Amino acid sequence: MRAVRNTDQGILVAEAAEPEAPGVRLTVASAGICGTDVDFAAGGVQGYTYGHEFAGTAADGRCYAVEPTVHCGECAQCRLGHPQRCSASEHGTLGIFRDGGMCDAVTVPQNMLVPLPSGLDVRDACLVEPASVAWHGVRSAALVSGERMAVVGGGSIGLLAAAAARQEGFDVDIEVRHKHQRIAAERLGAGSAEGVYDVVIDAAGSGAGLARCAELARPGGRVVLLGVYQHTVPLPGIVSLVKELTYVHSIAYGRHDGIRDTEQAAALLAGNPTIAQTVITHRFSLDEAAEAFRVAGDRAAGAIKVVLHP
Repeated sequence: MRAVRNTDQGILVAEAAEPEAPGVRLTVASAGICGTDVDFAAGGVQGYTYGHEFAGTAADGRCYAVEPTVHCGECAQCRLGHPQRCSASEHGTLGIFRDGGMCDAVTVPQNMLVPLPSGLDVRDACLVEPASVAWHGVRSAALVSGERMAVVGGGSIGLLAAAAARQEGFDVDIEVRHKHQRIAAERLGAGSAEGVYDVVIDAAGSGAGLARCAELARPGGRVVLLGVYQHTVPLPGIVSLVKELTYVHSIAYGRHDGIRDTEQAAALLAGNPTIAQTVITHRFSLDEAAEAFRVAGDRAAGAIKVVLHP
């Protein structure tokens, strides 16, 4: 079968063995390219099939998104509903340093399957994973009635966070860098950031973005970190100190009152088709993976979420 891998020559579609691991076999229908995938490819990370955002169809015709967190289910954090914090040695993520879903077919454990609700096309369901990241971040923000939220960063995570907060009934503004991101934000009901906010979500993952988050936060406000920082987080010192800001870290997705973030994200997407229509800007066949990665890395040219279809 075909699989997207990084090589010394860049992203290529290579031949790989058919999946034989125990679990449910899915014919992959959609796989999203994450900013992490783009960064890893540019950085020369090799040795596995890319793709942690994917969805597919089982042999019985049922369609699923995949919650790609590998976890034991037995440790204290797993039992508390935080599989993203699993302490077992096997903890990790499909598509990140181990084979993922940018391929023709995968076999995954039953507990990774997220049944698609009516109204969510499997070709759009690769968005469930990033929407779950956004949903978890908004939930971690602990918004209460009457609070205002801003998002800094107009990529897929920022836009999905805005959509999730809007779904919960909150007013949301978003600060973006590019015109196409502003158009997308407006389609999702988010305004332009102005004034101060109770909660600011960092979806930029940069020092400049964090500085802007601190500027937008009210005294005593909260900043939720959805941006990924590989080393030191460049928190703006004086403004954070003077405002007594609280920084909340949020990674991946888990459970809340027994409900999976991935299930709530799937319901969000099913209930508002405009989200997928807005966030997915480009679609390519699997054989066009190299070009798809190039487009995904060029945000100024209009890409938000780029999706591969085997």
